[in-house]
Amino acid sequence: MSANKIVEDHPGLERDNSNTAIINTNNNAYNARLIQINAMENKRKLDEQQNRDINNLKSDVAEIKEMLQKLIGGK
Repeated sequence: MSANKIVEDHPGLERDNSNTAIINTNNNAYNARLIQINAMENKRKLDEQQNRDINNLKSDVAEIKEMLQKLIGGK
């Protein structure tokens, strides 16, 4: 098995000589990407929870409004 060749102008990438696949050998960039993916997933989950909370508050306000209207004999 021969050694992998570094991809020109991309020191963090190597070409596997046995199957011509490109291999990322830059562990720092890989780990940074994993952190970025995790942060995006956490933000998505937070956004979904905030949307649920907002919808619950809207429902609660509508229910309170309806009760107040009944209490004062309104519309």
